[in-house]
Amino acid sequence: MSDALLNALAEALADLVTTIDTCDEDVLGPDTAVKWLENTGFLLGRLSPGDRRTLSALVRQCAARRPGGAWRDDLLRIPERFGLDDDEHELYCDSVEYLERRFVETVRDVDPATLLPTCPGWTLADLVKHRGATHRWMEHLVRTRAAERVWSRDVSLELPDDPRAYPQWFARSAEATLRTLRAVDPDTPMWSHGADQRVRFFPRRLLFEAVVHLADAELALGLQPRISAGTAADGIEEFLENLPYYSWIAEPVAALADGSVRLTAGDTGAAWTITFGDGGYAWTKSARVASAGVEATAGDLLLLVYGRHRADDARFSISGDRAVLDAWLAATAF
Repeated sequence: MSDALLNALAEALADLVTTIDTCDEDVLGPDTAVKWLENTGFLLGRLSPGDRRTLSALVRQCAARRPGGAWRDDLLRIPERFGLDDDEHELYCDSVEYLERRFVETVRDVDPATLLPTCPGWTLADLVKHRGATHRWMEHLVRTRAAERVWSRDVSLELPDDPRAYPQWFARSAEATLRTLRAVDPDTPMWSHGADQRVRFFPRRLLFEAVVHLADAELALGLQPRISAGTAADGIEEFLENLPYYSWIAEPVAALADGSVRLTAGDTGAAWTITFGDGGYAWTKSARVASAGVEATAGDLLLLVYGRHRADDARFSISGDRAVLDAWLAATAF
């Protein structure tokens, strides 16, 4: 979806909502107006945190283009009225909680020795152990407000002896992490392994740990991952934002020859163009001319970025220089 179309849709929505809200009762009955606004609120409430943030910004930009007065003031109240400015930290925590519950339901009654095709050499027990260890590590970091790196191997796991007990151990670990995250000011400065050196880095990072590893479990069991387009788009951007801070990825990327890759989400029209070469790396949320392009749904693109799908899968439409795309994917293998 182009920026022009996004702006037009956001402006149309803002004007329509304001018209309904300010319409005289003899023109539009109050009960009908309330029903329409409640339905709008329900739909907007299903957006991902990233999409809420985008829509809020677009509505404010729409208001800024209008002359001062009552109409502009009403437009500026829309983000607050529909919860578009609700605490993003809490929204991420809620999303993590939901996905971790799904993860436990998915793996609870499955043979722990089940192999993971997306993680060669790993079993389902290895995956659950990794997920729980990640939660315990991040909970420790946030609870202690770590000012420097603490290695995950230095955090106690209290792992059960029986792998069949791992899912419940994981569930307790995730619950502890969420309690800690929700009790802390998200703007508290602390060490993180990404771009944002505040507490709020962690629930967003955990969300995409949850999305990708739930997909690992589902694919191992012959299930098709279900990732909303908004969540997937936010996941692609979270990956691109933090890539320079992941040394095992940043170093191979710095060694790439000049090139560029364009990712296009066919279900939403969103696009990202990544450029690299001469030791540098940059990306933009737009569709630009690139050495290679790949198009699919946003969810499938996220799983491609994380190496859970192969580029030669029929779900991907590839254009341009395939060697450039393959080099990028090899360098960024997560």
